[in-house]
Amino acid sequence: MQDRLTGSSDAKEPKESRRALKLTAAICTWNRCESLRKTLEGFARLKVPPDTEWELLVVNNNSTDGTDDVIRAFTDRLPIRGTFESRAGQSNARNRVMKEANGDYILWTDDDVTVSADWLVAYAEAFRERPDGALFGGPIEPSFDGTPPKWLTQIYPVIAGVYAARDFGHEPVQFTAPNNIPWGANYVTRAREQARHPYNPELGYRPGRAISWEETEVILAMLAEGIKGWWVPRAAVRHHIPGARQTTKYLRNHFYNRGRYFALRRHQPYRRLLFGRPPWLLRQAAASELKYRLHRLVSSPDVWVEHLITSSESWGILRDYTPRGPNEDRPH
Repeated sequence: MQDRLTGSSDAKEPKESRRALKLTAAICTWNRCESLRKTLEGFARLKVPPDTEWELLVVNNNSTDGTDDVIRAFTDRLPIRGTFESRAGQSNARNRVMKEANGDYILWTDDDVTVSADWLVAYAEAFRERPDGALFGGPIEPSFDGTPPKWLTQIYPVIAGVYAARDFGHEPVQFTAPNNIPWGANYVTRAREQARHPYNPELGYRPGRAISWEETEVILAMLAEGIKGWWVPRAAVRHHIPGARQTTKYLRNHFYNRGRYFALRRHQPYRRLLFGRPPWLLRQAAASELKYRLHRLVSSPDVWVEHLITSSESWGILRDYTPRGPNEDRPH
């Protein structure tokens, strides 16, 4: 496998070559070799911009399937390089990318997407046009296997974020926290700023623990530091959604794990506790669970989805709630 960026760094190279953009596209993967194969097929169709040296770095996060064989199969079609991270977890794999990447910019994406042909070109143009920017992101369009269930189609505007849908329009806009930010399947960090913001191993999907949002924490920390970020409308990807994710069970798991994330990062401590948990939260979880189950029988999806979200998040917060800090009242 290639272990360097394409192109030479020899001092005798012409100045144009020395000024070339150096880019690392990064994929962290665990036991999804067939999905990875489809993603790499998309990368093989990329247009490469002029004056650009790039590599595709794939981190095998302790996979037990044919991941390495898939990587090797593309060495004659892509400037691909495989590396291994034995510590389970998306954050550990992302931190491995930070150590291994040769590019000045790291283009993050996933093993279940298809990049558009202009993905690399659009980002390269954005880097040149906005040299003060160190954070970039582009559209994510969910692509569902088969025909999604009718109930999912009805509530899709409410739960589009579950499937990483992201679209801020056809014009570049500057990112602002907390809501106007890119998401994990399609964003870019400049390497020197990224180096100050490693990913938290407490977060990031790993076997037996599906609390993600590790990239969200990094992105928000970068923006809080004053780093500028920009939306790149042409740098689009399609996110593959298999049938197993088109279920209420998947939705419940997603919001349950988001509740666990809130418990780890965003909750405030409370004065009154029952069994080590805030009584109001216990009541909220039970009441919203009952409402979800009743409305699922008699109401339209746009009614019961709100109760599904509230109950799932509440149970997740209860799962990982830990009292700490000064006594504070319940937030509004």
